Amino acid sequence: MQHRPFGSHDFQVSALGFGAMRLPLRSDDQADIDRPQAIRMIRHAIDAGVDYLDTAWPYHGGASEGLCGEALRDGYGERVRVATKLPTWLIGDSNPLVAPFLDEQLQRLGRDHIDVYLLHALQRPFWEITERYELIGQLEDARQAGKIGHIAFSFHGDLPLFREIVDAYEGWAMAQIQYNWANTTVQAGRAGLEYAAAKGLAVVVMEPLLGGELVSPPPSVLAALARITPADQRPVGKALHWLWDQPGVSTVLSGMSTMAQLEENLDHARASRAGCYGDADQDHFQAAAEALVAAYPVRCTKCRYCLPCPQGVNIPRNFELYNDKVAFEGRQDQHNNVMYRLMAEHEKASACVQCGECEARCPQSIEIATIMPQVAESFGG
Repeated sequence: MQHRPFGSHDFQVSALGFGAMRLPLRSDDQADIDRPQAIRMIRHAIDAGVDYLDTAWPYHGGASEGLCGEALRDGYGERVRVATKLPTWLIGDSNPLVAPFLDEQLQRLGRDHIDVYLLHALQRPFWEITERYELIGQLEDARQAGKIGHIAFSFHGDLPLFREIVDAYEGWAMAQIQYNWANTTVQAGRAGLEYAAAKGLAVVVMEPLLGGELVSPPPSVLAALARITPADQRPVGKALHWLWDQPGVSTVLSGMSTMAQLEENLDHARASRAGCYGDADQDHFQAAAEALVAAYPVRCTKCRYCLPCPQGVNIPRNFELYNDKVAFEGRQDQHNNVMYRLMAEHEKASACVQCGECEARCPQSIEIATIMPQVAESFGG
């Protein structure tokens, strides 16, 4: 397994990290994790050299941290750096302190300290919470107490805010950003990556496959990717190697849901290196990104932060079916129409009442209430 510097710090981390947001499930219930399989996958990854494990308070309805804690028993926890995140949005006048959340997370994980502790999903409202309740000062106290090792943040805002946050605190160890060949100008983007790296911060990449959209993209995107050497490499490999090609990236978090996905990503990580793509290849990636924007009407990563919907609408599933219906030019109409009809009535786009609650939670700033009626109309009302 290749290892890369963790920013300006005196240690390295594996090129591939294990993201525990998309663990294998036994049913459609996000909290119903296939625990034996998930534990096997995490331990297999560690045995193969993965030494960075990322989870968070809300993942899988709060079950992810406990599952990770179970997987890290029997000595596995000593072989990996663990990162989890403070649910920044839950801090308020009635819950102004970090300590109750952190202590529960330590208990869930079965650890006496967390290696990297992040302020989760910083956008302008959550950064204002951070400042109002002096969360960084509280995290410094926790670090002095030995409960956390490094202070960091994950990010879903715009580039000016990203720079503001990086400059606001000299003690940041790492920034976690959404980044892939299709998102070079989305959120922090390439400019944010370079800005953070120049300041000595490690940069951890989430959504390297854009919620799976880069795994099996539309034909127009595949045509552009096929021009990139090697021509026969699957889109997964090209997306991962595109990230590892950039020296500012410390590790790439892949949300793997099957053992086959894990094995494929491990194979790519073993072969990772900087400098594998030339200028012509980068031009083809840019062409693929433009084709993807043109193909998919909704930039949803299926992160599920928009859920639960008060009406029960399955927002990510509706967007997935709608994107496929549009992007594949009618060739999957029958399949997608059937899949939509099989959804429960309360899960369909037609059940949306445009309340807007989901929009405040969407990291991609999608105008969900505006788009849902279009989705419903495309599937017959």
